[in-house]
Amino acid sequence: MVLCNLRDHVDLPARHPTGLDMSTRIDRWITPDDRAASAYLEIPFEIRAGAGSLEVRLSYDRRAAVVDLGCAGPAGFRGWSGSARDRFTIGPSAATPGYTPGEPESGTWSVVLGLHRIPTPGVDVTIELLVPAVEPPMTAPPTPPVPQRPPRSDLPTLQGLVWLACDLHAHTVHSDGLLGVPELAATAVRARLDVLAVTDHNTVSHQQELASAGSRYGITLLPGQELTTDRGHANAFGEIGWIDFRRPAQDWVDAVAAAGGLLSINHPLAADCAWHHPLVRRPPLAEIWHWTWLDRRWTWPLAWWTAWGEDTVPVGGSDFHSPAQGRHVGAPVTWVACESDNQAAVLDGLRAGRTALAAGVEAPALLRVGDEFVAVGGDGTHLIDRDGRRMPVRGELARFPAAPGPHHLATSAAEIVAITA
Repeated sequence: MVLCNLRDHVDLPARHPTGLDMSTRIDRWITPDDRAASAYLEIPFEIRAGAGSLEVRLSYDRRAAVVDLGCAGPAGFRGWSGSARDRFTIGPSAATPGYTPGEPESGTWSVVLGLHRIPTPGVDVTIELLVPAVEPPMTAPPTPPVPQRPPRSDLPTLQGLVWLACDLHAHTVHSDGLLGVPELAATAVRARLDVLAVTDHNTVSHQQELASAGSRYGITLLPGQELTTDRGHANAFGEIGWIDFRRPAQDWVDAVAAAGGLLSINHPLAADCAWHHPLVRRPPLAEIWHWTWLDRRWTWPLAWWTAWGEDTVPVGGSDFHSPAQGRHVGAPVTWVACESDNQAAVLDGLRAGRTALAAGVEAPALLRVGDEFVAVGGDGTHLIDRDGRRMPVRGELARFPAAPGPHHLATSAAEIVAITA
Protein backbone atom coordinates (compact mmCIF):
# COMPACT_ATOMS: atom_id res chain seq x y z
CA MET A 1 0.00 0.00 0.00
CA VAL A 2 1.14 3.54 -0.77
CA LEU A 3 -0.01 6.42 1.43
CA CYS A 4 -0.60 9.68 -0.43
CA ASN A 5 -1.79 13.19 0.31
CA LEU A 6 -5.41 13.54 -0.78
CA ARG A 7 -4.74 16.56 -2.96
CA ASP A 8 -1.89 14.93 -4.88
CA HIS A 9 -2.24 13.06 -8.16
CA VAL A 10 -1.96 9.32 -7.70
CA ASP A 11 -0.43 7.31 -10.55
CA LEU A 12 -1.99 3.86 -10.96
CA PRO A 13 -0.32 1.59 -13.52
CA ALA A 14 -2.64 -0.73 -15.38
CA ARG A 15 -0.90 -3.69 -13.84
CA HIS A 16 2.28 -4.62 -12.06
CA PRO A 17 5.09 -5.98 -14.29
CA THR A 18 4.67 -9.33 -12.57
CA GLY A 19 0.93 -9.40 -13.37
CA LEU A 20 -0.21 -8.60 -9.84
CA ASP A 21 -3.11 -6.20 -9.27
CA MET A 22 -2.24 -2.66 -8.19
CA SER A 23 -3.78 -0.77 -5.28
CA THR A 24 -3.30 2.56 -3.53
CA ARG A 25 -4.65 3.85 -0.24
CA ILE A 26 -5.36 7.50 0.52
CA ASP A 27 -6.06 8.83 4.02
CA ARG A 28 -7.37 12.29 4.83
CA TRP A 29 -8.87 14.09 7.82
CA ILE A 30 -11.81 16.13 6.46
CA THR A 31 -13.01 19.09 8.51
CA PRO A 32 -15.84 21.64 8.36
CA ASP A 33 -13.30 24.00 6.74
CA ASP A 34 -13.19 21.64 3.75
CA ARG A 35 -16.98 21.66 3.61
CA ALA A 36 -17.01 25.46 3.80
CA ALA A 37 -14.60 25.65 0.86
CA SER A 38 -16.76 23.41 -1.34
CA ALA A 39 -19.51 20.82 -1.06
CA TYR A 40 -17.51 18.56 -3.38
CA LEU A 41 -13.94 17.34 -3.12
CA GLU A 42 -12.22 15.76 -6.12
CA ILE A 43 -9.31 13.38 -5.65
CA PRO A 44 -7.45 13.04 -8.98
CA PHE A 45 -5.50 9.95 -10.02
CA GLU A 46 -4.02 8.58 -13.22
CA ILE A 47 -4.74 5.29 -14.96
CA ARG A 48 -2.44 3.96 -17.67
CA ALA A 49 -3.64 2.12 -20.78
CA GLY A 50 -4.71 -1.50 -20.51
CA ALA A 51 -6.50 -1.48 -17.17
CA GLY A 52 -8.84 -4.42 -16.60
CA SER A 53 -11.23 -2.37 -14.44
CA LEU A 54 -11.33 0.18 -11.64
CA GLU A 55 -12.57 -0.44 -8.12
CA VAL A 56 -12.95 2.31 -5.51
CA ARG A 57 -13.64 1.71 -1.82
CA LEU A 58 -14.59 4.42 0.69
CA SER A 59 -14.57 4.07 4.46
CA TYR A 60 -15.32 6.52 7.28
CA ASP A 61 -17.32 6.62 10.50
CA ARG A 62 -20.90 6.64 9.23
CA ARG A 63 -22.18 7.34 12.73
CA ALA A 64 -20.41 10.71 12.66
CA ALA A 65 -20.63 11.91 9.05
CA VAL A 66 -22.31 11.53 5.67
CA VAL A 67 -19.93 11.49 2.71
CA ASP A 68 -21.24 10.84 -0.80
CA LEU A 69 -19.27 8.90 -3.42
CA GLY A 70 -18.92 9.38 -7.18
CA CYS A 71 -16.45 9.22 -10.03
CA ALA A 72 -15.36 11.10 -13.14
CA GLY A 73 -13.13 9.84 -15.95
CA PRO A 74 -11.19 11.57 -18.72
CA ALA A 75 -14.30 11.46 -20.95
CA GLY A 76 -16.66 12.86 -18.31
CA PHE A 77 -18.73 11.92 -15.28
CA ARG A 78 -18.99 8.13 -14.78
CA GLY A 79 -21.47 7.80 -11.93
CA TRP A 80 -22.67 8.52 -8.43
CA SER A 81 -23.53 6.43 -5.36
CA GLY A 82 -24.34 9.20 -2.93
CA SER A 83 -24.18 7.68 0.53
CA ALA A 84 -25.97 4.48 -0.56
CA ARG A 85 -22.73 2.58 -1.33
CA ASP A 86 -19.18 2.55 -0.04
CA ARG A 87 -17.59 0.95 -3.12
CA PHE A 88 -18.04 0.61 -6.86
CA THR A 89 -16.47 -1.12 -9.85
CA ILE A 90 -16.28 0.11 -13.45
CA GLY A 91 -15.35 -2.42 -16.11
CA PRO A 92 -15.47 -2.59 -19.91
CA SER A 93 -18.72 -4.58 -20.06
CA ALA A 94 -20.41 -3.97 -16.68
CA ALA A 95 -20.38 -1.61 -13.71
CA THR A 96 -21.89 -1.22 -10.28
CA PRO A 97 -25.41 0.26 -10.60
CA GLY A 98 -25.14 4.03 -10.67
CA TYR A 99 -22.01 3.93 -12.85
CA THR A 100 -21.55 3.74 -16.61
CA PRO A 101 -19.65 0.70 -17.88
CA GLY A 102 -16.86 1.10 -20.40
CA GLU A 103 -13.14 0.77 -20.83
CA PRO A 104 -11.23 2.37 -17.91
CA GLU A 105 -9.45 4.66 -20.37
CA SER A 106 -6.03 6.01 -19.63
CA GLY A 107 -5.74 9.54 -18.31
CA THR A 108 -6.81 11.57 -15.30
CA TRP A 109 -9.70 10.23 -13.22
CA SER A 110 -11.22 11.63 -10.03
CA VAL A 111 -12.98 10.18 -7.04
CA VAL A 112 -15.68 12.75 -6.25
CA LEU A 113 -16.70 13.10 -2.61
CA GLY A 114 -19.85 14.94 -1.57
CA LEU A 115 -19.23 16.47 1.85
CA HIS A 116 -22.84 16.25 2.93
CA ARG A 117 -22.48 16.18 6.73
CA ILE A 118 -19.09 16.78 8.34
CA PRO A 119 -18.92 16.88 12.17
CA THR A 120 -17.24 19.75 14.02
CA PRO A 121 -14.07 17.82 14.97
CA GLY A 122 -13.79 16.37 11.44
CA VAL A 123 -13.81 12.80 10.15
CA ASP A 124 -11.13 10.41 8.95
CA VAL A 125 -11.77 9.25 5.35
CA THR A 126 -9.95 6.38 3.66
CA ILE A 127 -10.08 5.69 -0.09
CA GLU A 128 -8.70 2.57 -1.72
CA LEU A 129 -8.09 2.57 -5.48
CA LEU A 130 -7.70 -0.85 -7.07
CA VAL A 131 -6.87 -1.67 -10.69
CA PRO A 132 -7.28 -5.42 -11.22
CA ALA A 133 -5.39 -7.03 -14.07
CA VAL A 134 -8.67 -8.45 -15.45
CA GLU A 135 -12.31 -7.41 -15.25
CA PRO A 136 -14.03 -9.20 -12.33
CA PRO A 137 -17.25 -11.07 -13.10
CA MET A 138 -20.50 -9.22 -12.30
CA THR A 139 -23.75 -11.18 -12.40
CA ALA A 140 -27.00 -9.51 -13.42
CA PRO A 141 -30.03 -10.28 -11.20
CA PRO A 142 -32.80 -12.49 -12.65
CA THR A 143 -35.51 -10.74 -14.69
CA PRO A 144 -38.96 -10.93 -13.08
CA PRO A 145 -41.88 -12.32 -15.14
CA VAL A 146 -44.27 -9.97 -16.94
CA PRO A 147 -47.37 -9.51 -14.75
CA GLN A 148 -50.86 -9.41 -16.14
CA ARG A 149 -51.88 -5.78 -16.55
CA PRO A 150 -55.01 -4.76 -14.62
CA PRO A 151 -57.67 -2.85 -16.59
CA ARG A 152 -56.82 0.77 -17.34
CA SER A 153 -58.97 3.51 -15.84
CA ASP A 154 -61.81 4.78 -18.03
CA LEU A 155 -61.62 8.57 -17.83
CA PRO A 156 -63.30 11.16 -20.07
CA THR A 157 -61.24 11.90 -23.18
CA LEU A 158 -60.16 15.37 -24.20
CA GLN A 159 -60.32 16.15 -27.94
CA GLY A 160 -58.57 12.96 -28.95
CA LEU A 161 -56.22 12.96 -25.96
CA VAL A 162 -56.14 10.16 -23.42
CA TRP A 163 -55.44 10.52 -19.69
CA LEU A 164 -52.38 8.49 -18.71
CA ALA A 165 -51.64 7.43 -15.13
CA CYS A 166 -48.10 8.64 -14.39
CA ASP A 167 -45.76 8.48 -11.41
CA LEU A 168 -43.02 11.03 -12.02
CA HIS A 169 -40.57 10.14 -9.22
CA ALA A 170 -39.07 6.71 -8.48
CA HIS A 171 -35.68 5.13 -7.73
CA THR A 172 -33.83 1.90 -8.44
CA VAL A 173 -30.60 0.19 -7.36
CA HIS A 174 -28.79 2.68 -9.57
CA SER A 175 -29.03 5.08 -6.62
CA ASP A 176 -30.63 4.34 -3.25
CA GLY A 177 -33.60 2.20 -4.34
CA LEU A 178 -34.04 -1.50 -3.67
CA LEU A 179 -35.40 -2.75 -7.02
CA GLY A 180 -33.72 -3.06 -10.38
CA VAL A 181 -35.26 -1.41 -13.43
CA PRO A 182 -37.15 -4.57 -14.54
CA GLU A 183 -38.54 -5.15 -11.03
CA LEU A 184 -39.64 -1.54 -10.79
CA ALA A 185 -41.32 -1.72 -14.20
CA ALA A 186 -43.24 -4.85 -13.19
CA THR A 187 -44.29 -3.17 -9.93
CA ALA A 188 -45.56 -0.15 -11.85
CA VAL A 189 -47.62 -2.33 -14.19
CA ARG A 190 -49.27 -4.05 -11.24
CA ALA A 191 -50.05 -0.57 -9.86
CA ARG A 192 -52.00 0.22 -13.09
CA LEU A 193 -49.58 2.91 -14.23
CA ASP A 194 -49.11 3.83 -17.88
CA VAL A 195 -45.95 5.89 -17.35
CA LEU A 196 -43.19 5.80 -14.73
CA ALA A 197 -40.31 8.27 -14.57
CA VAL A 198 -37.13 6.62 -13.26
CA THR A 199 -35.22 9.41 -11.53
CA ASP A 200 -32.13 8.07 -9.81
CA HIS A 201 -29.96 10.52 -7.87
CA ASN A 202 -27.27 12.38 -9.85
CA THR A 203 -26.79 9.56 -12.38
CA VAL A 204 -28.18 8.39 -15.71
CA SER A 205 -26.75 4.87 -15.67
CA HIS A 206 -30.27 3.44 -15.28
CA GLN A 207 -31.40 5.02 -18.53
CA GLN A 208 -29.62 2.41 -20.66
CA GLU A 209 -32.11 -0.19 -19.35
CA LEU A 210 -35.34 1.78 -19.75
CA ALA A 211 -36.22 1.11 -23.39
CA SER A 212 -35.86 -2.68 -23.18
CA ALA A 213 -37.62 -2.94 -19.80
CA GLY A 214 -40.44 -0.66 -20.94
CA SER A 215 -40.96 -2.74 -24.07
CA ARG A 216 -40.88 -6.02 -22.14
CA TYR A 217 -43.38 -4.93 -19.48
CA GLY A 218 -45.61 -2.74 -21.65
CA ILE A 219 -45.09 0.55 -19.83
CA THR A 220 -43.50 3.87 -20.79
CA LEU A 221 -40.39 4.39 -18.66
CA LEU A 222 -39.56 8.09 -18.83
CA PRO A 223 -35.83 8.91 -18.52
CA GLY A 224 -35.09 11.08 -15.51
CA GLN A 225 -32.33 12.23 -13.19
CA GLU A 226 -32.92 13.62 -9.72
CA LEU A 227 -30.46 16.45 -9.26
CA THR A 228 -29.76 16.09 -5.55
CA THR A 229 -28.09 18.60 -3.23
CA ASP A 230 -28.56 19.58 0.40
CA ARG A 231 -30.26 22.80 -0.79
CA GLY A 232 -32.95 21.12 -2.81
CA HIS A 233 -33.75 18.43 -5.38
CA ALA A 234 -35.11 18.64 -8.93
CA ASN A 235 -36.10 16.06 -11.54
CA ALA A 236 -34.79 16.45 -15.09
CA PHE A 237 -36.99 14.57 -17.58
CA GLY A 238 -36.15 13.44 -21.12
CA GLU A 239 -33.27 11.95 -23.10
CA ILE A 240 -31.04 14.92 -22.40
CA GLY A 241 -27.85 13.35 -21.08
CA TRP A 242 -26.33 13.87 -17.65
CA ILE A 243 -26.90 17.22 -15.95
CA ASP A 244 -24.13 18.35 -13.60
CA PHE A 245 -25.75 18.64 -10.17
CA ARG A 246 -22.66 20.41 -8.83
CA ARG A 247 -23.41 23.49 -10.91
CA PRO A 248 -25.71 26.29 -9.68
CA ALA A 249 -29.41 25.43 -9.95
CA GLN A 250 -29.96 28.14 -12.56
CA ASP A 251 -27.60 26.17 -14.80
CA TRP A 252 -29.86 23.12 -14.35
CA VAL A 253 -32.86 25.09 -15.55
CA ASP A 254 -31.02 26.41 -18.60
CA ALA A 255 -29.26 23.16 -19.52
CA VAL A 256 -32.43 21.06 -19.33
CA ALA A 257 -34.40 23.58 -21.39
CA ALA A 258 -31.64 23.84 -24.01
CA ALA A 259 -31.60 20.03 -24.36
CA GLY A 260 -35.38 19.87 -24.87
CA GLY A 261 -36.21 18.33 -21.49
CA LEU A 262 -38.34 19.44 -18.57
CA LEU A 263 -37.22 20.30 -15.04
CA SER A 264 -39.39 19.93 -11.94
CA ILE A 265 -38.66 21.20 -8.44
CA ASN A 266 -39.10 18.26 -6.07
CA HIS A 267 -40.81 18.21 -2.66
CA PRO A 268 -40.13 21.94 -2.13
CA LEU A 269 -41.09 21.90 1.57
CA ALA A 270 -39.85 18.44 2.58
CA ALA A 271 -37.82 17.98 5.78
CA ASP A 272 -34.10 18.67 5.32
CA CYS A 273 -34.18 18.77 1.50
CA ALA A 274 -36.61 21.66 0.95
CA TRP A 275 -35.92 24.03 -1.94
CA HIS A 276 -33.40 26.82 -1.13
CA HIS A 277 -31.74 27.50 -4.49
CA PRO A 278 -32.24 31.03 -5.82
CA LEU A 279 -33.52 31.23 -9.40
CA VAL A 280 -34.02 34.02 -11.90
CA ARG A 281 -35.67 31.78 -14.52
CA ARG A 282 -37.89 29.09 -13.05
CA PRO A 283 -38.45 25.55 -14.31
CA PRO A 284 -41.84 24.69 -15.81
CA LEU A 285 -42.88 21.98 -13.32
CA ALA A 286 -43.09 21.55 -9.54
CA GLU A 287 -43.86 18.48 -7.46
CA ILE A 288 -46.88 19.82 -5.58
CA TRP A 289 -47.95 16.38 -4.30
CA HIS A 290 -45.30 14.19 -2.65
CA TRP A 291 -45.54 11.36 -0.14
CA THR A 292 -44.46 13.76 2.63
CA TRP A 293 -47.94 15.32 2.46
CA LEU A 294 -48.91 13.08 5.36
CA ASP A 295 -52.12 14.86 6.37
CA ARG A 296 -54.02 16.31 3.43
CA ARG A 297 -55.90 18.67 5.71
CA TRP A 298 -52.64 20.63 5.79
CA THR A 299 -52.68 23.06 2.89
CA TRP A 300 -48.98 23.93 2.70
CA PRO A 301 -48.47 22.44 -0.82
CA LEU A 302 -51.21 24.67 -2.20
CA ALA A 303 -49.88 27.64 -0.22
CA TRP A 304 -46.37 27.14 -1.62
CA TRP A 305 -47.76 26.75 -5.16
CA THR A 306 -49.76 29.97 -4.84
CA ALA A 307 -46.73 31.88 -3.53
CA TRP A 308 -44.30 30.39 -6.07
CA GLY A 309 -46.57 30.98 -9.06
CA GLU A 310 -49.71 29.23 -10.27
CA ASP A 311 -48.38 29.22 -13.84
CA THR A 312 -46.06 26.41 -12.70
CA VAL A 313 -47.40 23.06 -13.90
CA PRO A 314 -48.25 20.85 -10.89
CA VAL A 315 -47.05 17.24 -10.84
CA GLY A 316 -46.86 14.49 -8.24
CA GLY A 317 -44.58 11.58 -7.48
CA SER A 318 -44.31 8.73 -5.02
CA ASP A 319 -40.53 9.02 -4.58
CA PHE A 320 -40.60 5.22 -4.34
CA HIS A 321 -37.45 3.52 -3.04
CA SER A 322 -38.43 0.22 -1.42
CA PRO A 323 -41.60 -1.72 -0.56
CA ALA A 324 -40.30 -1.88 3.03
CA GLN A 325 -40.85 1.87 3.42
CA GLY A 326 -44.61 1.43 3.18
CA ARG A 327 -44.91 3.85 0.24
CA HIS A 328 -46.37 2.64 -3.01
CA VAL A 329 -45.65 3.29 -6.67
CA GLY A 330 -48.42 5.45 -8.13
CA ALA A 331 -49.34 7.16 -4.86
CA PRO A 332 -49.84 9.96 -5.67
CA VAL A 333 -50.61 9.74 -9.39
CA THR A 334 -50.26 12.46 -12.02
CA TRP A 335 -52.87 12.19 -14.76
CA VAL A 336 -51.46 13.63 -18.00
CA ALA A 337 -53.63 14.14 -21.12
CA CYS A 338 -51.51 12.90 -24.06
CA GLU A 339 -51.85 12.05 -27.74
CA SER A 340 -50.21 8.68 -27.10
CA ASP A 341 -48.16 6.92 -24.46
CA ASN A 342 -44.76 7.46 -26.05
CA GLN A 343 -42.11 9.50 -24.32
CA ALA A 344 -42.39 12.55 -26.58
CA ALA A 345 -46.18 12.73 -26.17
CA VAL A 346 -45.90 12.49 -22.37
CA LEU A 347 -43.38 15.35 -22.31
CA ASP A 348 -45.66 17.37 -24.59
CA GLY A 349 -48.60 16.81 -22.23
CA LEU A 350 -46.53 17.94 -19.27
CA ARG A 351 -45.15 20.92 -21.17
CA ALA A 352 -48.70 21.99 -22.08
CA GLY A 353 -49.82 21.75 -18.45
CA ARG A 354 -52.45 19.06 -19.04
CA THR A 355 -52.10 17.53 -15.57
CA ALA A 356 -54.33 16.50 -12.69
CA LEU A 357 -53.14 15.11 -9.34
CA ALA A 358 -54.82 12.45 -7.21
CA ALA A 359 -53.98 10.19 -4.29
CA GLY A 360 -53.87 7.12 -6.53
CA VAL A 361 -55.17 5.55 -9.73
CA GLU A 362 -58.42 4.46 -8.09
CA ALA A 363 -58.86 7.64 -6.03
CA PRO A 364 -61.18 10.55 -6.96
CA ALA A 365 -59.86 12.75 -9.77
CA LEU A 366 -60.61 16.28 -10.96
CA LEU A 367 -59.98 16.76 -14.68
CA ARG A 368 -60.09 19.82 -16.87
CA VAL A 369 -61.83 18.59 -20.04
CA GLY A 370 -62.29 21.38 -22.57
CA ASP A 371 -64.55 24.01 -21.01
CA GLU A 372 -65.60 21.73 -18.17
CA PHE A 373 -64.30 20.35 -14.90
CA VAL A 374 -65.11 16.66 -14.53
CA ALA A 375 -65.06 15.19 -11.02
CA VAL A 376 -64.64 11.40 -11.20
CA GLY A 377 -65.45 9.36 -8.08
CA GLY A 378 -65.85 12.51 -5.98
CA ASP A 379 -69.44 12.10 -4.79
CA GLY A 380 -69.90 13.93 -1.49
CA THR A 381 -66.85 16.17 -1.85
CA HIS A 382 -66.74 19.87 -2.78
CA LEU A 383 -65.16 21.52 -5.80
CA ILE A 384 -63.22 24.53 -4.47
CA ASP A 385 -61.95 27.31 -6.71
CA ARG A 386 -58.92 29.58 -6.26
CA ASP A 387 -60.99 32.06 -4.23
CA GLY A 388 -62.34 29.42 -1.84
CA ARG A 389 -65.85 29.19 -3.33
CA ARG A 390 -67.42 25.73 -2.95
CA MET A 391 -69.69 23.67 -5.16
CA PRO A 392 -71.10 20.33 -3.93
CA VAL A 393 -70.15 17.30 -5.99
CA ARG A 394 -73.00 14.83 -6.49
CA GLY A 395 -72.66 11.56 -8.32
CA GLU A 396 -69.70 9.51 -9.51
CA LEU A 397 -69.31 11.67 -12.63
CA ALA A 398 -70.07 15.35 -12.07
CA ARG A 399 -69.49 18.20 -14.53
CA PHE A 400 -69.00 21.92 -13.84
CA PRO A 401 -68.17 24.92 -16.03
CA ALA A 402 -64.43 25.37 -16.06
CA ALA A 403 -62.82 28.52 -14.69
CA PRO A 404 -59.21 29.78 -14.72
CA GLY A 405 -56.72 28.84 -12.03
CA PRO A 406 -56.14 25.91 -9.70
CA HIS A 407 -59.15 24.02 -8.33
CA HIS A 408 -59.34 21.06 -6.00
CA LEU A 409 -61.72 18.55 -4.45
CA ALA A 410 -61.97 18.35 -0.66
CA THR A 411 -64.02 16.36 1.81
CA SER A 412 -66.24 17.86 4.50
CA ALA A 413 -63.28 17.35 6.88
CA ALA A 414 -61.17 19.64 4.63
CA GLU A 415 -59.03 16.75 3.31
CA ILE A 416 -57.83 17.48 -0.21
CA VAL A 417 -58.39 14.53 -2.50
CA ALA A 418 -57.65 15.85 -6.02
CA ILE A 419 -56.03 18.89 -7.67
CA THR A 420 -56.07 20.33 -11.17
CA ALA A 421 -54.32 23.38 -12.62
